[in-house]
Amino acid sequence: MPQTFPIDEAFLLAAGLGTRMKPITDTIPKPLVQVAGVTLLDHALNALDKGGVNHTVVNVHYLADQIEAHCAKRTAPRITISDERAELLDSGGGVVNGLNHFASDTIFVLNADSFWVDNSRSNLTMLRDTWDPERMDMLMLLAERESAIGFDGPGDFFQNDAGQLTRRGEAETAPFAYAGAFIVKTELFDGIAEPAFSLNRQFDDALSRGRLFGQVLDGLWLHVGTPDAIPEAEAAIARTQAA
Repeated sequence: MPQTFPIDEAFLLAAGLGTRMKPITDTIPKPLVQVAGVTLLDHALNALDKGGVNHTVVNVHYLADQIEAHCAKRTAPRITISDERAELLDSGGGVVNGLNHFASDTIFVLNADSFWVDNSRSNLTMLRDTWDPERMDMLMLLAERESAIGFDGPGDFFQNDAGQLTRRGEAETAPFAYAGAFIVKTELFDGIAEPAFSLNRQFDDALSRGRLFGQVLDGLWLHVGTPDAIPEAEAAIARTQAA
């Protein structure tokens, strides 16, 4: 059997401005928007807890006090706040800013604006079980574009039989969308001088060496980017629960 690596720390990206979710986000940060009675933040934290993650770093910027207060109510996973009140650092810069809070050299990274409903097993557990540091620098959770809820993009990646990913490039569509979660070696962030940058830099870095891999999600993936996407997501969850 393949070796399973004890990845039990995560970074949760929760510092964004949530401009596409206005007017809801005029008064609350996007991670505290509720879908099916649960905040987007808690959908992510619940998945991490279910997946055996013990420690999560959550970055904050917009309406940060609300997110901090909400996190303080949880007992699991243990949460550390990475404060970006002074400057929004984009996705990659946010991770770098919080790396000092980790004891591990391999972590999960999750977005707080997309989530999924597992089938019989935790998708994060599946991601951990697929992780192979000898071949991989990053392992992404992927959603099948055509079955995704609330996602109308052309797709992000192709995947070969070995699980390696390539970008859509000039193709009209690609079968898989990035589902907002991945495992990464923290060494991919070494030596970056500028404070603010996108995680696309790490995606491309791993891809250029043939070390960007994917795991297809088993369940229902929901992308909640705008207010109109909320009832669609709630209806899809209700259908899943009734099945």
